[in-house]
Amino acid sequence: MTEQKKTKQHEFRAEVKQLLDILANSLYTNKEIFVRELVSNASDALDKVRFEINRGAEVRDKDLPLEIRISCDKEKKLLTITDTGLGLTEEEAINNLGTIAKSGSAEFMEQMAGEQNNLEGIIGKFGVGFYSVFMAAEKVVVKSQSYLPEAGPVAWSSDGSGVFELEDLEPGRQRGTVIEVHLKDDELSFAEADRLKDIIKRHSNFIGFPIYVEDEQVNTIPAIWREPKFSLKQEQYNEFYKFLTFDSQDPFETIHISVDAPVQFNALLFIPQTSHDMPGFNQERPGVDLYVQRVLIQKGNKDLIPEYLGFVRGVVDSEDLPLNISRETLQENLVLGKIAKNLTKQVVSHLQKMADKEPERYLEFWREHGKTFKLGYMDFANRERYAELLRFNSSASDDAEGLTSLAEYVERKKTDQNDIYYVSGPSREAFELNPHMEIFRKKGVEVLYLFEPLDEFALEALAKYKEYNFKSVEHADTKDLDKFESTEEDKKQTPLSSEDKEVFDRFLEHVKDVLGDRVTKVKVSTRLSDSPCCLVNPDDGMTSSMQKIMHIVNKDASIPTKVLEINQDHQLIRNLLEVFKGNPTDSYLKDVLEQLFESALLTEGYLKDPHQMVARIQSLMDKSSSWYLSVKNAK
Repeated sequence: MTEQKKTKQHEFRAEVKQLLDILANSLYTNKEIFVRELVSNASDALDKVRFEINRGAEVRDKDLPLEIRISCDKEKKLLTITDTGLGLTEEEAINNLGTIAKSGSAEFMEQMAGEQNNLEGIIGKFGVGFYSVFMAAEKVVVKSQSYLPEAGPVAWSSDGSGVFELEDLEPGRQRGTVIEVHLKDDELSFAEADRLKDIIKRHSNFIGFPIYVEDEQVNTIPAIWREPKFSLKQEQYNEFYKFLTFDSQDPFETIHISVDAPVQFNALLFIPQTSHDMPGFNQERPGVDLYVQRVLIQKGNKDLIPEYLGFVRGVVDSEDLPLNISRETLQENLVLGKIAKNLTKQVVSHLQKMADKEPERYLEFWREHGKTFKLGYMDFANRERYAELLRFNSSASDDAEGLTSLAEYVERKKTDQNDIYYVSGPSREAFELNPHMEIFRKKGVEVLYLFEPLDEFALEALAKYKEYNFKSVEHADTKDLDKFESTEEDKKQTPLSSEDKEVFDRFLEHVKDVLGDRVTKVKVSTRLSDSPCCLVNPDDGMTSSMQKIMHIVNKDASIPTKVLEINQDHQLIRNLLEVFKGNPTDSYLKDVLEQLFESALLTEGYLKDPHQMVARIQSLMDKSSSWYLSVKNAK
């Protein structure tokens, strides 16, 4: 007896062949997606029949295991996907598998004509994911037995050419659906078990029902992010993390999130022990995998986690997320934005909790991932939490490895100190030689040490911490520091006489004449104690480090013009004053002034051509060596 009883042919209501051509060639960028679509449909059918069973409805074959089985035969060019789900009646086969006709092909085509460049905006209105199968199939046969006891089995078939056929099957089939995909000659790789296993593992690995490929279960890793936290052990989290990331180490931190409002989603996020950022390589951050009902929608989504949390790995699963037909592009970013906002808040709050309760552990995190985290200076929604989580080396640290928070800095600040001071440079050794640091050491005022350009961007973007402004040592008003008692003994020379003060004013004018337009002004310094001079930005302009960054960005090789401050109590300056009093046009005086200016440029990192400086140093050493020998011989 033949299985088929009678055949009925149906025509689609519109130009289905054209529609299928659009679907197959325009919407899907990867043909293997059709396997994911069919498996997802099977999973939906299993979910629905489980619901019917749990609510006590009369269900055919109630004891059947809920599962998906996939088999293939390359010689027969056949891929078969079987589920024990809800099944279809004849009417449901027409309505559900003829979704294009139900949705209205004419309407679809009309919108296609009017919105050719906006496929993603309209395609979600048409439930035609099943038809992605025709990317690889020359014919599809769907045999189904509904869960309803009184319904008979039915077969639906089509080659996508404009018609589909319905056939009544002999009774006695078990509940569920069998999809036979008759593959095109150039798509026979979909009849290879290894490729099918790979597709399932990448796209459908966390489906909540067992998926067998040639009788081997493929999805063996459970979607533990949907499980209650109290039911999971850290070993399970570690196993999942290694499966997800291929990292051989356990995660440094695990963050399991379940949110019901305003958007329902589950997330399982991890912070790796080791940063994978490689200096000098612009590596693309991995992102977070996006799932909907355990089905992978996007690998490495970059919109769910901001760049400054780019070290976070994990998965996010939401049932509230609207999708387009191909599930490859999100139909509405509004929901995604709400999830991203919540995720960011959750991760930052987790880090804050770690910093408060496990400060040493947080420092481990910072040393590994702090460079990335500092990119968050533009996250205005979380700026207060961000500021609390920043860590810097400072003059109060014992060495370059020491780290302090802004809160700790404020606890140690001087009474009546209204600013948080910082200095930018390559190393602590450079800061020790920085003339701008001298008054801070003298007054015992702590300074944050910024070793990376990003540090200064972060502080400038924040502008202040609580009521305290961030201020570079270059821009410090020495009057604000005068109120603090010195912690070091002053190294002042004998005060200048009234006559010498007048001469010194003329000396400053002479220095300006020698240096010309290379400096905006020459004046007496109130910030120096050990150095003879320094360069200062006029009118609180950009710091030296920021100027250098902008020069690089703008490909500007010019040297900025600054104020030259002279330490009138430095012995070298006093000696030059005596030379000036004897002969203002002395060549030695000009050489030393040029040398002092270029030394200041070198300290600031602006000296472009050292050749003249080297030649001048050699000349000065010649003169000083002759002087030294004459004095030594005189003794």
